[in-house]
Amino acid sequence: MKALTADFRPGIAASTAVSSAAAPTTLAQAMTLLTHLVYALAYLIAGGSAGAALWALRPEADPLVAWLVGALVVLAGALVHDVVTRLERERRASRRIARLNDRVEELARLLEQRLAADPGAQPDGGARYDAVMQEVKLLQSLVARLTERRAPRPPAAAGERRPTPSQQSAVPPADAPTGANAMDDAAVLEAVRDALKADRIDVYLQPIVSLPQRKHRFYEVFSRVRSADGQQIMPDRYLDIAGREGLISTIDNLLLVRCVQLIRETERRQHAIGFVANISAATLADAEFMRQFLNMMAQNHALVPKLVFELSQHDLRAGGAVTMGILSQLSRLGFRFSMDQVTDLSIDLDRLLRHEFRCIKLDRALVLDPANAERVRELRRRCAAEGIDLIVEKIETENQLVEVLDTGFDFGQGYLFGEPRPSRKPE
Repeated sequence: MKALTADFRPGIAASTAVSSAAAPTTLAQAMTLLTHLVYALAYLIAGGSAGAALWALRPEADPLVAWLVGALVVLAGALVHDVVTRLERERRASRRIARLNDRVEELARLLEQRLAADPGAQPDGGARYDAVMQEVKLLQSLVARLTERRAPRPPAAAGERRPTPSQQSAVPPADAPTGANAMDDAAVLEAVRDALKADRIDVYLQPIVSLPQRKHRFYEVFSRVRSADGQQIMPDRYLDIAGREGLISTIDNLLLVRCVQLIRETERRQHAIGFVANISAATLADAEFMRQFLNMMAQNHALVPKLVFELSQHDLRAGGAVTMGILSQLSRLGFRFSMDQVTDLSIDLDRLLRHEFRCIKLDRALVLDPANAERVRELRRRCAAEGIDLIVEKIETENQLVEVLDTGFDFGQGYLFGEPRPSRKPE
């Protein structure tokens, strides 16, 4: 009711809410700035006093010495100020991490409680199907409100989410629609928002096979945006734009809901196959998104081992303790993880194992580069000993496959084994 009132009376309710929320923030910022100014003034005065005192006590000395002593005192004060400021920032970051971990722990407890409350419930396939479809419709309505009311965000940094190699090579460049490529950023953003509201985020699957048998073991799942006129907008065209506007979590949300539907369908057909879904560190840190997703998985706990979350090497390093803390909680619920977009072969396998990373994807060019031969062999040896699967991606020809097989890898992905194909939507 308050939200509706704010919508219909923006001049009163909305402005009052903004003013009341902004006032404490402005005051806190002013107090912080004032505190730093006081500290700076204190060590400037101390430096000046030290120099003046030395000059007064030793008038025969060179005045430059007094100035140097004063400057050293000011420098020492600035260093102490910087150390204290950094320690305070670290304490604040630690408190935020602790609060985030507490929220994830709470989500885990909620999931365990729901499972414990109904341990023997085994609804039939039709009932489970209907339940998920109701959730999808609910998500679609939430998406519609989100895309209509979301405010523009500042441009994303260069290190934010990028298309994965499999997303970049989802369709050969010659097949990419020229009309979609010609769209400017504003048109792409409008197409993404419209596709979210109209459920035109298509799901494509590409197989990951065991070598040399070429038997399908996993399917990688990724999204394509379909515009109103039927043109496909590729991930490398819309991911950055969607990230700047805060729509990545929504796309991930719909993608993971569709993953659950796909896994349930393979269960019904008794197919033993898993699904790998890319997810950003920002989405993992979205507490509301994770709450909705875990609530959904509570009704489908048997499907958890068949869903593998995939994060880039950059996201894992940039996310730090926050991302790893969330992954630890998810791994306790049975989720497993994969790392892709590897650019540095200096991989901390012990850290990955602690967080249930069971797959690492390597680009074919990286694997076959003679300069990396020794490091690749060592990585293969350690991964084999620790039970981590290495997947070589972007295998396009038989000759490339022969080269990869000569290196001894057990899993592969690329056009040679199957192009990405659209999944069938549940009816």
